Amino acid sequence: MTLTASLIKSTIVAALGGLLFGFDTAVIAGTTHGLRLSFALSNTGLGVAVASALIGTVFGALFAEIPADRLGRRNGLRAMAILYVLSAAGCALAPGWYLWLFFRVVGGLGIGGSSVLGPMYIAEISPAKWRGRLVGFFQFNVVAGILLAYLSNFLIRQAHLIGAEWRWMLGVAGVPALLFLIMLYFIPESPRWLAQKARVAEARETLVAIGEENVDAELQDILQSIHLDQGGTEPLFQPKYRVPIFLGVSIAAFNQLSGINAILYYLNDIFARAGFSQVSSDLQAVLIGLTNLIFTMLAMSIIDRVGRKTLLLIGSVGMAVSLGGVAVIFLTGSHEGLLVWCLVSFIAFFAFSQGAVIWVFISEIFPTRVRASGQSLGTFTHWFLNAAISLLFPVIAGVSRGAPFVLFAVMMVVQFFVVLATYPETKGKSLEEMQHALGID
Repeated sequence: MTLTASLIKSTIVAALGGLLFGFDTAVIAGTTHGLRLSFALSNTGLGVAVASALIGTVFGALFAEIPADRLGRRNGLRAMAILYVLSAAGCALAPGWYLWLFFRVVGGLGIGGSSVLGPMYIAEISPAKWRGRLVGFFQFNVVAGILLAYLSNFLIRQAHLIGAEWRWMLGVAGVPALLFLIMLYFIPESPRWLAQKARVAEARETLVAIGEENVDAELQDILQSIHLDQGGTEPLFQPKYRVPIFLGVSIAAFNQLSGINAILYYLNDIFARAGFSQVSSDLQAVLIGLTNLIFTMLAMSIIDRVGRKTLLLIGSVGMAVSLGGVAVIFLTGSHEGLLVWCLVSFIAFFAFSQGAVIWVFISEIFPTRVRASGQSLGTFTHWFLNAAISLLFPVIAGVSRGAPFVLFAVMMVVQFFVVLATYPETKGKSLEEMQHALGID
């Protein structure tokens, strides 16, 4: 199967949810100082402010299977786009603290839902030999969104909109969110979801449209894996699914136990603690975002050749060493000038491994009949730990600046051995072949 215009267009549009995901989660880094002043926040209050969107992501991910299975992958993404638009406008215009929190939670629902639905949709329209790179494009958009957020924060800061900076930083996300919503009306529905709903003729039409070469054989494989005669779906929590459940939960947990999102959300505060000025912190954040983008692109270019497992193993070692360096800097109070390079190194290894692999891997390991619920479980784990770590990070760092980074480094050592001992390689296998490889029939 070749890359057709329809397949490329559908991938790009679905991956725009990743751009908004990255922007909305990272933009908060530039607003922490303004929020603290505007609402007189303590360290705990700041943690609540940052974690508020993440509370929404937990529930958005947990319940994403409902719109995914009932409305379809594409229509579910439309609902998430509407939530993004409402959140951007609400946060920019909110007159008080509680209303601001409400709209951040609304945005979190969109982030959590799109982090399930986007990779799921792309995986279900992608051929095996291209799936790693196409699903990886979602992660590319996530890191592009992160870089865009940091760059946007820097430019808005240069405009000297005293007292209103954080409102503009949060509000500008409404523009790409509206574009995302409009473009979702120009892509087809997932053929696997259509087949699951017994809309076989439409599924066949979609397979033809996206350029599948062996349409009838592919459609037969899909129908066989779904078991339409049994209703197409079944409960996830059964003994036969214990392996994909373990893999989905563990890779999501390790993703957050690396500290990636806590570091991205509090990046300006981390630099401030090391003595950098606010403007300098914004510039350093742009460097971090650019590094994230470059190494995500590198990983995407080789993920289908090198494989998911190899990237995870390389990244585990690099992240452990980089995080150890950050911990030493904060625990000893010396060599602060090296902090930015340790963080750049960490981001590079994260983007090259966990960042590029997580959404691809989770979208591959669950069979179609439980993919929505399985992907929701993995993504829920990701966002639950994200919220917990982000809430606790400023409190723990307030006691010991180095303690969080010691924990993150140790977790990456643990990840190395877990991946080495238990993770299968998924490159080059169709979603139906993965089902057989994991012993699920």
